[in-house]
Amino acid sequence: MSTPTAPRAIADDSAGLWRQLGLALLAVRFVQGWIYWGGGSRRFIYEPGKLDPHATSWMANKFQAAMPSALLGTGHVVDYLLHHFVLLYAGVILFSAAELVFGLFLLLGFMTRLSAIVTMGLSAVLMLLFGWQGATCIDEWTMASANFGMGVALLLAGGGAWSLDAWLLKRRPNLAAAGWFQWFGSGPWPLERPKRWSIFGVTVTALFVVLTYNYYRGSVLTPFHGGPVSPAAHRISLSSGRLSAAGSVRFSAYLDAGTPAQPANVVRADLLGPGGRIVAHWDSRALAGLPPSAFVNDYPYNRFGAGYAGITAKVGTRATITLPPSIPGLQLPAGRYRLMLHSVNGRVFALALSCET
Repeated sequence: MSTPTAPRAIADDSAGLWRQLGLALLAVRFVQGWIYWGGGSRRFIYEPGKLDPHATSWMANKFQAAMPSALLGTGHVVDYLLHHFVLLYAGVILFSAAELVFGLFLLLGFMTRLSAIVTMGLSAVLMLLFGWQGATCIDEWTMASANFGMGVALLLAGGGAWSLDAWLLKRRPNLAAAGWFQWFGSGPWPLERPKRWSIFGVTVTALFVVLTYNYYRGSVLTPFHGGPVSPAAHRISLSSGRLSAAGSVRFSAYLDAGTPAQPANVVRADLLGPGGRIVAHWDSRALAGLPPSAFVNDYPYNRFGAGYAGITAKVGTRATITLPPSIPGLQLPAGRYRLMLHSVNGRVFALALSCET
């Protein structure tokens, strides 16, 4: 009597095991779903300015601020998108829609494994772009690492007892044997499959977490360091300087480090001649009075420009800036000079120049 029912009993036990495993991860599924649904819903429902190219909260500003230390060439991808509005806008909409839809799916436990895979992909993209940011700690790295690990757990476990996937299985028991539902929904896996995939999942997660941590902060393969660029202190990299005998200076400036939460402010500029003598000077009033034509920005989003007390810009901004002669009738002799930009918090950025008459 027991032999014919044994396979069914084993199947029932297996299904019950998967329901309980998913139930144990219910809080994880809720948090992962809420994080991504919250990100998407803010843009589509609660703060639509994030999807408005004319608003200050437009998402392109955030992507531009991520460029300075984005990993694996993703900064070049962002640079390309910033110069091609249609692709940029489509990318922002698709990314936000993926967060909204698959975050909601996780909250409901619908297509749980597919949703877990998508959120793992989103976590990886967020890590590559924003993992370096965080003024006091690597906040974005922590978020992306945790989300990736939670995605792996949900991929292995499925939706569990309290999910739409479980409801679908109850209504249509034949879905349990369907390969697509086992991989995309929450169909019970054969008991030998989780062992292989858990080893694979923890290996990928460990490499993802440890190697990115070492890149951003060291403390694994190298000593501790503050990151490839500082996520806290602003830095303006200066290049392509040209100095006229009349004392006008044109140069390229790229704000490629620091927190995106606050702008950098340049309140003074000095031109040093031989021996370190100041031969030209622009105070905060002169810098704040620069016309818009003095700034040729590479991107139409975050920009260098004249602010309340000097030149202001946010992280990721790159522009060609022209300082007019500060002294009427000045005639500089040929030689080597040095431009010094002073920020409001005392940091100094220098650029070597030469003047040829």
